[in-house]
Amino acid sequence: MNNLVETDLLVIGGGAAGLCAAAEAAGAGAKVLVMESDLHAGGQLVKQTHKFFGSKDEYAGTRGFKIADILMDEIKSLGDKVEIRTNTTVTGFFHEDGVYTAMEGEESYYRVKAKKTIMATGAQERMILFPNNDLPGVYGAGAVQTLMNLYGVVPGKKVVMVGAGNIGLIVSYQLMQAGVEIAAVIEAMPKVGGYWVHAAKIRRLGIPILLRHTIIEALGDTTVTGVVISEIDDKFHPINEPVKIDCDVICMAVGLTPTTEMFWMAGADMRYVPQLCGYVPFRDKTMRTSNPDLWVAGDAAGIEEASAAMVEGRIAGLSAAKALGYPVDDRKFHEFWARLEHLRAGEVGTKILSGISQVMVDGWEA
Repeated sequence: MNNLVETDLLVIGGGAAGLCAAAEAAGAGAKVLVMESDLHAGGQLVKQTHKFFGSKDEYAGTRGFKIADILMDEIKSLGDKVEIRTNTTVTGFFHEDGVYTAMEGEESYYRVKAKKTIMATGAQERMILFPNNDLPGVYGAGAVQTLMNLYGVVPGKKVVMVGAGNIGLIVSYQLMQAGVEIAAVIEAMPKVGGYWVHAAKIRRLGIPILLRHTIIEALGDTTVTGVVISEIDDKFHPINEPVKIDCDVICMAVGLTPTTEMFWMAGADMRYVPQLCGYVPFRDKTMRTSNPDLWVAGDAAGIEEASAAMVEGRIAGLSAAKALGYPVDDRKFHEFWARLEHLRAGEVGTKILSGISQVMVDGWEA
């Protein structure tokens, strides 16, 4: 393989945001290269067997893995305008010559020169500290979804789920569908963090949701054999007697953090924003960062639903194509932002908008 690959637009990350960015930019005429570290494009969508909420434009009522197929069909319809390289990790950025380095598989290492770049690098799972949290049998919820929904492998027989956000509730239901017993869902906060419809589904199946509870330690010598949990007070201090639950899997669904290391390397201005769950880049209404050749989209811009990631991807793709000199219809920006506003309506959206306001700037539009 040629040691230097050149393209109009490099999209780092082939998930919901990255695929939509690639489709929008290529539709305007740009030559796009998508690099995805997984063995397949689609990101988290390919693991999602539940039907999406959101809006008709973002495929509400469609299962996540079906949405991935729809986006891939859109990419294929663009012919050779989009190239997707899977099993490929972008490993660095060098300011001296504006070159990225990439590793494809375990053998092929090469450089990439792009006129513009969209980073749709997604998020990584958070974990919490407790004794024996390194025992085999302690999983992140994303790993459990990968095992079950991609490879058809159940992680164990009896699970304690830590976290009652949407991911914890949805994965609990999927585990039950696969014949795995859920001993309990524990949540440190005083209320369920996910949508009530997801909580109601697992409660109807008899799964207890224990609010104001946390994990004290994992039990077992070589693998997980149980867990000790405790009720906690307003200051998250354990109260009452700890309770032991037998299980062979502890599944952690305690949130996500934007994956933003490459933004630091590329010199983008960054800020820690709790409402967006970590450090994220400053951006304008076109999703362009302080680096004039770099855009952000999806969970790397702040943790949200996949529906919002798809719209942000389209905004970034359209803007990057415009910056490259391709003709675009500016009215589409207004349409996409109207769709985002619709998706961000409600209590959850208020929190997200308060976070975005801390990193949104008026300058440097494409």
